[in-house]
Amino acid sequence: MGCRPDEKLLAMRTLMYCLILVIPFLTSCSTAKNNVTNGKEVTAETSLDTLTLFDKARNRQIPVAFYASKAAGINKKQRVVIVNHGYGQNYGGSYLSYSYLSAYLAAKDFFVVSIQHELPTDSLIPSEGIPQIVRRPFWDRGADNILFVINELKKSHPNLDFKHITLIGHSNGGDMTALFPQKYPGIADKIITLDNRRMALPRTKHPKVYSLRSSDQPADEGVLPTEKEQKEFDIKIIKLPNTIHNDMDDDATEQQRKEITDYVIGFLND
Repeated sequence: MGCRPDEKLLAMRTLMYCLILVIPFLTSCSTAKNNVTNGKEVTAETSLDTLTLFDKARNRQIPVAFYASKAAGINKKQRVVIVNHGYGQNYGGSYLSYSYLSAYLAAKDFFVVSIQHELPTDSLIPSEGIPQIVRRPFWDRGADNILFVINELKKSHPNLDFKHITLIGHSNGGDMTALFPQKYPGIADKIITLDNRRMALPRTKHPKVYSLRSSDQPADEGVLPTEKEQKEFDIKIIKLPNTIHNDMDDDATEQQRKEITDYVIGFLND
């Protein structure tokens, strides 16, 4: 979970993040001109656009980042991948912390959307209590964010392939990814979790379920399917012996990145 951030530091980060949120409203859509996001390079073959959507029904801002291939035809039905970040203690910018994976998939001709699920004004996730109870409202909010973004994409990018939507989520983002098809069935074609530990993975053949597991943090009881369930529902669970839980975002080494992206592209093409 991490410790509670210093109040002064949190205030400074909140101010900076609020300024970031204002920019998209002023510019409509901000494109990464220098091919850098969150200190990490975006490949020359991909573009990055950031903007903030607004859900009127929930009175909520939802910052998003679009990663796409520069060579993709405007009318081509690209498959959609939605990336959901791990818990960032409401600092902001977490949706840009998986740029190695997002840019890689965009270069492989997927249309990638990374969602910022936390705002500085949100409550922090409780550090005590039964996770499946005290964290459930946060996963519900994340699932609602995902649904809203998908519906907005259908308006702004109607030529995308919405029959083959894949959700990817790390840690807390993996928990909301696991929840989404159970709360909103029939929308996601595949889900890929990176070491989600609290929300039980769906036991289903559709969507297809995949999960990469860290070497250091076990999942809670009942989160992962048994070997019998894995065979019955064709669920793939892969342990990464050289990757810890906190090294699945942009902190991953080149070797770890290659292993994760190789597995993910394999899942997507399965």
